[in-house]
Amino acid sequence: MQSPILGLHHVTATVNDAQDDLDFCLGALGLRLVKKTVNFDNHRVYHFYYGNEQGSPGTIWTTFPYKGHGVRVGSKGAGQVTMTAFSVPSASLDAWRTRLTGRGVGAAAGETRFGDEVLVFADPSGLAFELVANRADTREPWTGADLEAAAAIRGLHSVTLTIANPPETLEFLNRLLGIEVADSQSGRTRLALNGGGPGRTIDIVHAPGAPSAVNGLGTVHHVALAVPTPDDQLKIREELVRIGWRVTEVMDRQYFQSIYFREPGGVLLEVATTQPGFTVDEPIADLGRDLKLPAWEEANRAAIEAGLAPVLTSV
Repeated sequence: MQSPILGLHHVTATVNDAQDDLDFCLGALGLRLVKKTVNFDNHRVYHFYYGNEQGSPGTIWTTFPYKGHGVRVGSKGAGQVTMTAFSVPSASLDAWRTRLTGRGVGAAAGETRFGDEVLVFADPSGLAFELVANRADTREPWTGADLEAAAAIRGLHSVTLTIANPPETLEFLNRLLGIEVADSQSGRTRLALNGGGPGRTIDIVHAPGAPSAVNGLGTVHHVALAVPTPDDQLKIREELVRIGWRVTEVMDRQYFQSIYFREPGGVLLEVATTQPGFTVDEPIADLGRDLKLPAWEEANRAAIEAGLAPVLTSV
């Protein structure tokens, strides 16, 4: 079938301390803060969006800092995104290793995968990351935090889903979304979204004996896939309803519209529209500077701001 999926849209994780998260993503990774808002389901918690200059779909990493809100530390396992990979230029990994270790972040060479070299590290909350060096990514990077274009992150490269019963997940993703197998390697199946490549890749790790994941601090909450129009999103939702699958109503996330459902292996998926984007409520030059709230929360702005920890967003 013709797949409606353009590629990855964003990845969202639960982290611990808000300032530590900002310092890591802005200072160590050199991403841009493209939106400082709140969790629309819990306005006592920030929602940070990081990405390239305009926060293009496929470059976006987002976090909920839940320190002080009674959320337990999660554990990685089956039914979860267990690794998020960013795309960097070929031959940049030595520079990245020096950069990360200089900031107290342990970084080690990972196993070369599908021909690409990999650097593995973790953030202050224990989230697992990879930098995948490749020549295929032509996206324009954000060059903040003293990073030159020759090394800067281009955007998301891929996500790794740990799945206990991969055939069921693979069949579901193919039948519902038209996502096809591109390659396989030692217990790992690579899926291509919209032709594959950086920002259009999902890896499935075969883990029949893995314990079930537990959501919490230091774990990925969900991965979002991008569709071009609301009509494409509605068609996916209608098909999920037709087969009796549990799916949310369309939700207004201010910068895109979303639906959520779990694939058979338990990973929470979001299908998000590419529009209207992050410049809907502030110009591109000012992205990430001010706390932005959805219209329905503006009446509560004073109380919301008073309940959020103060943070510095410059590096």
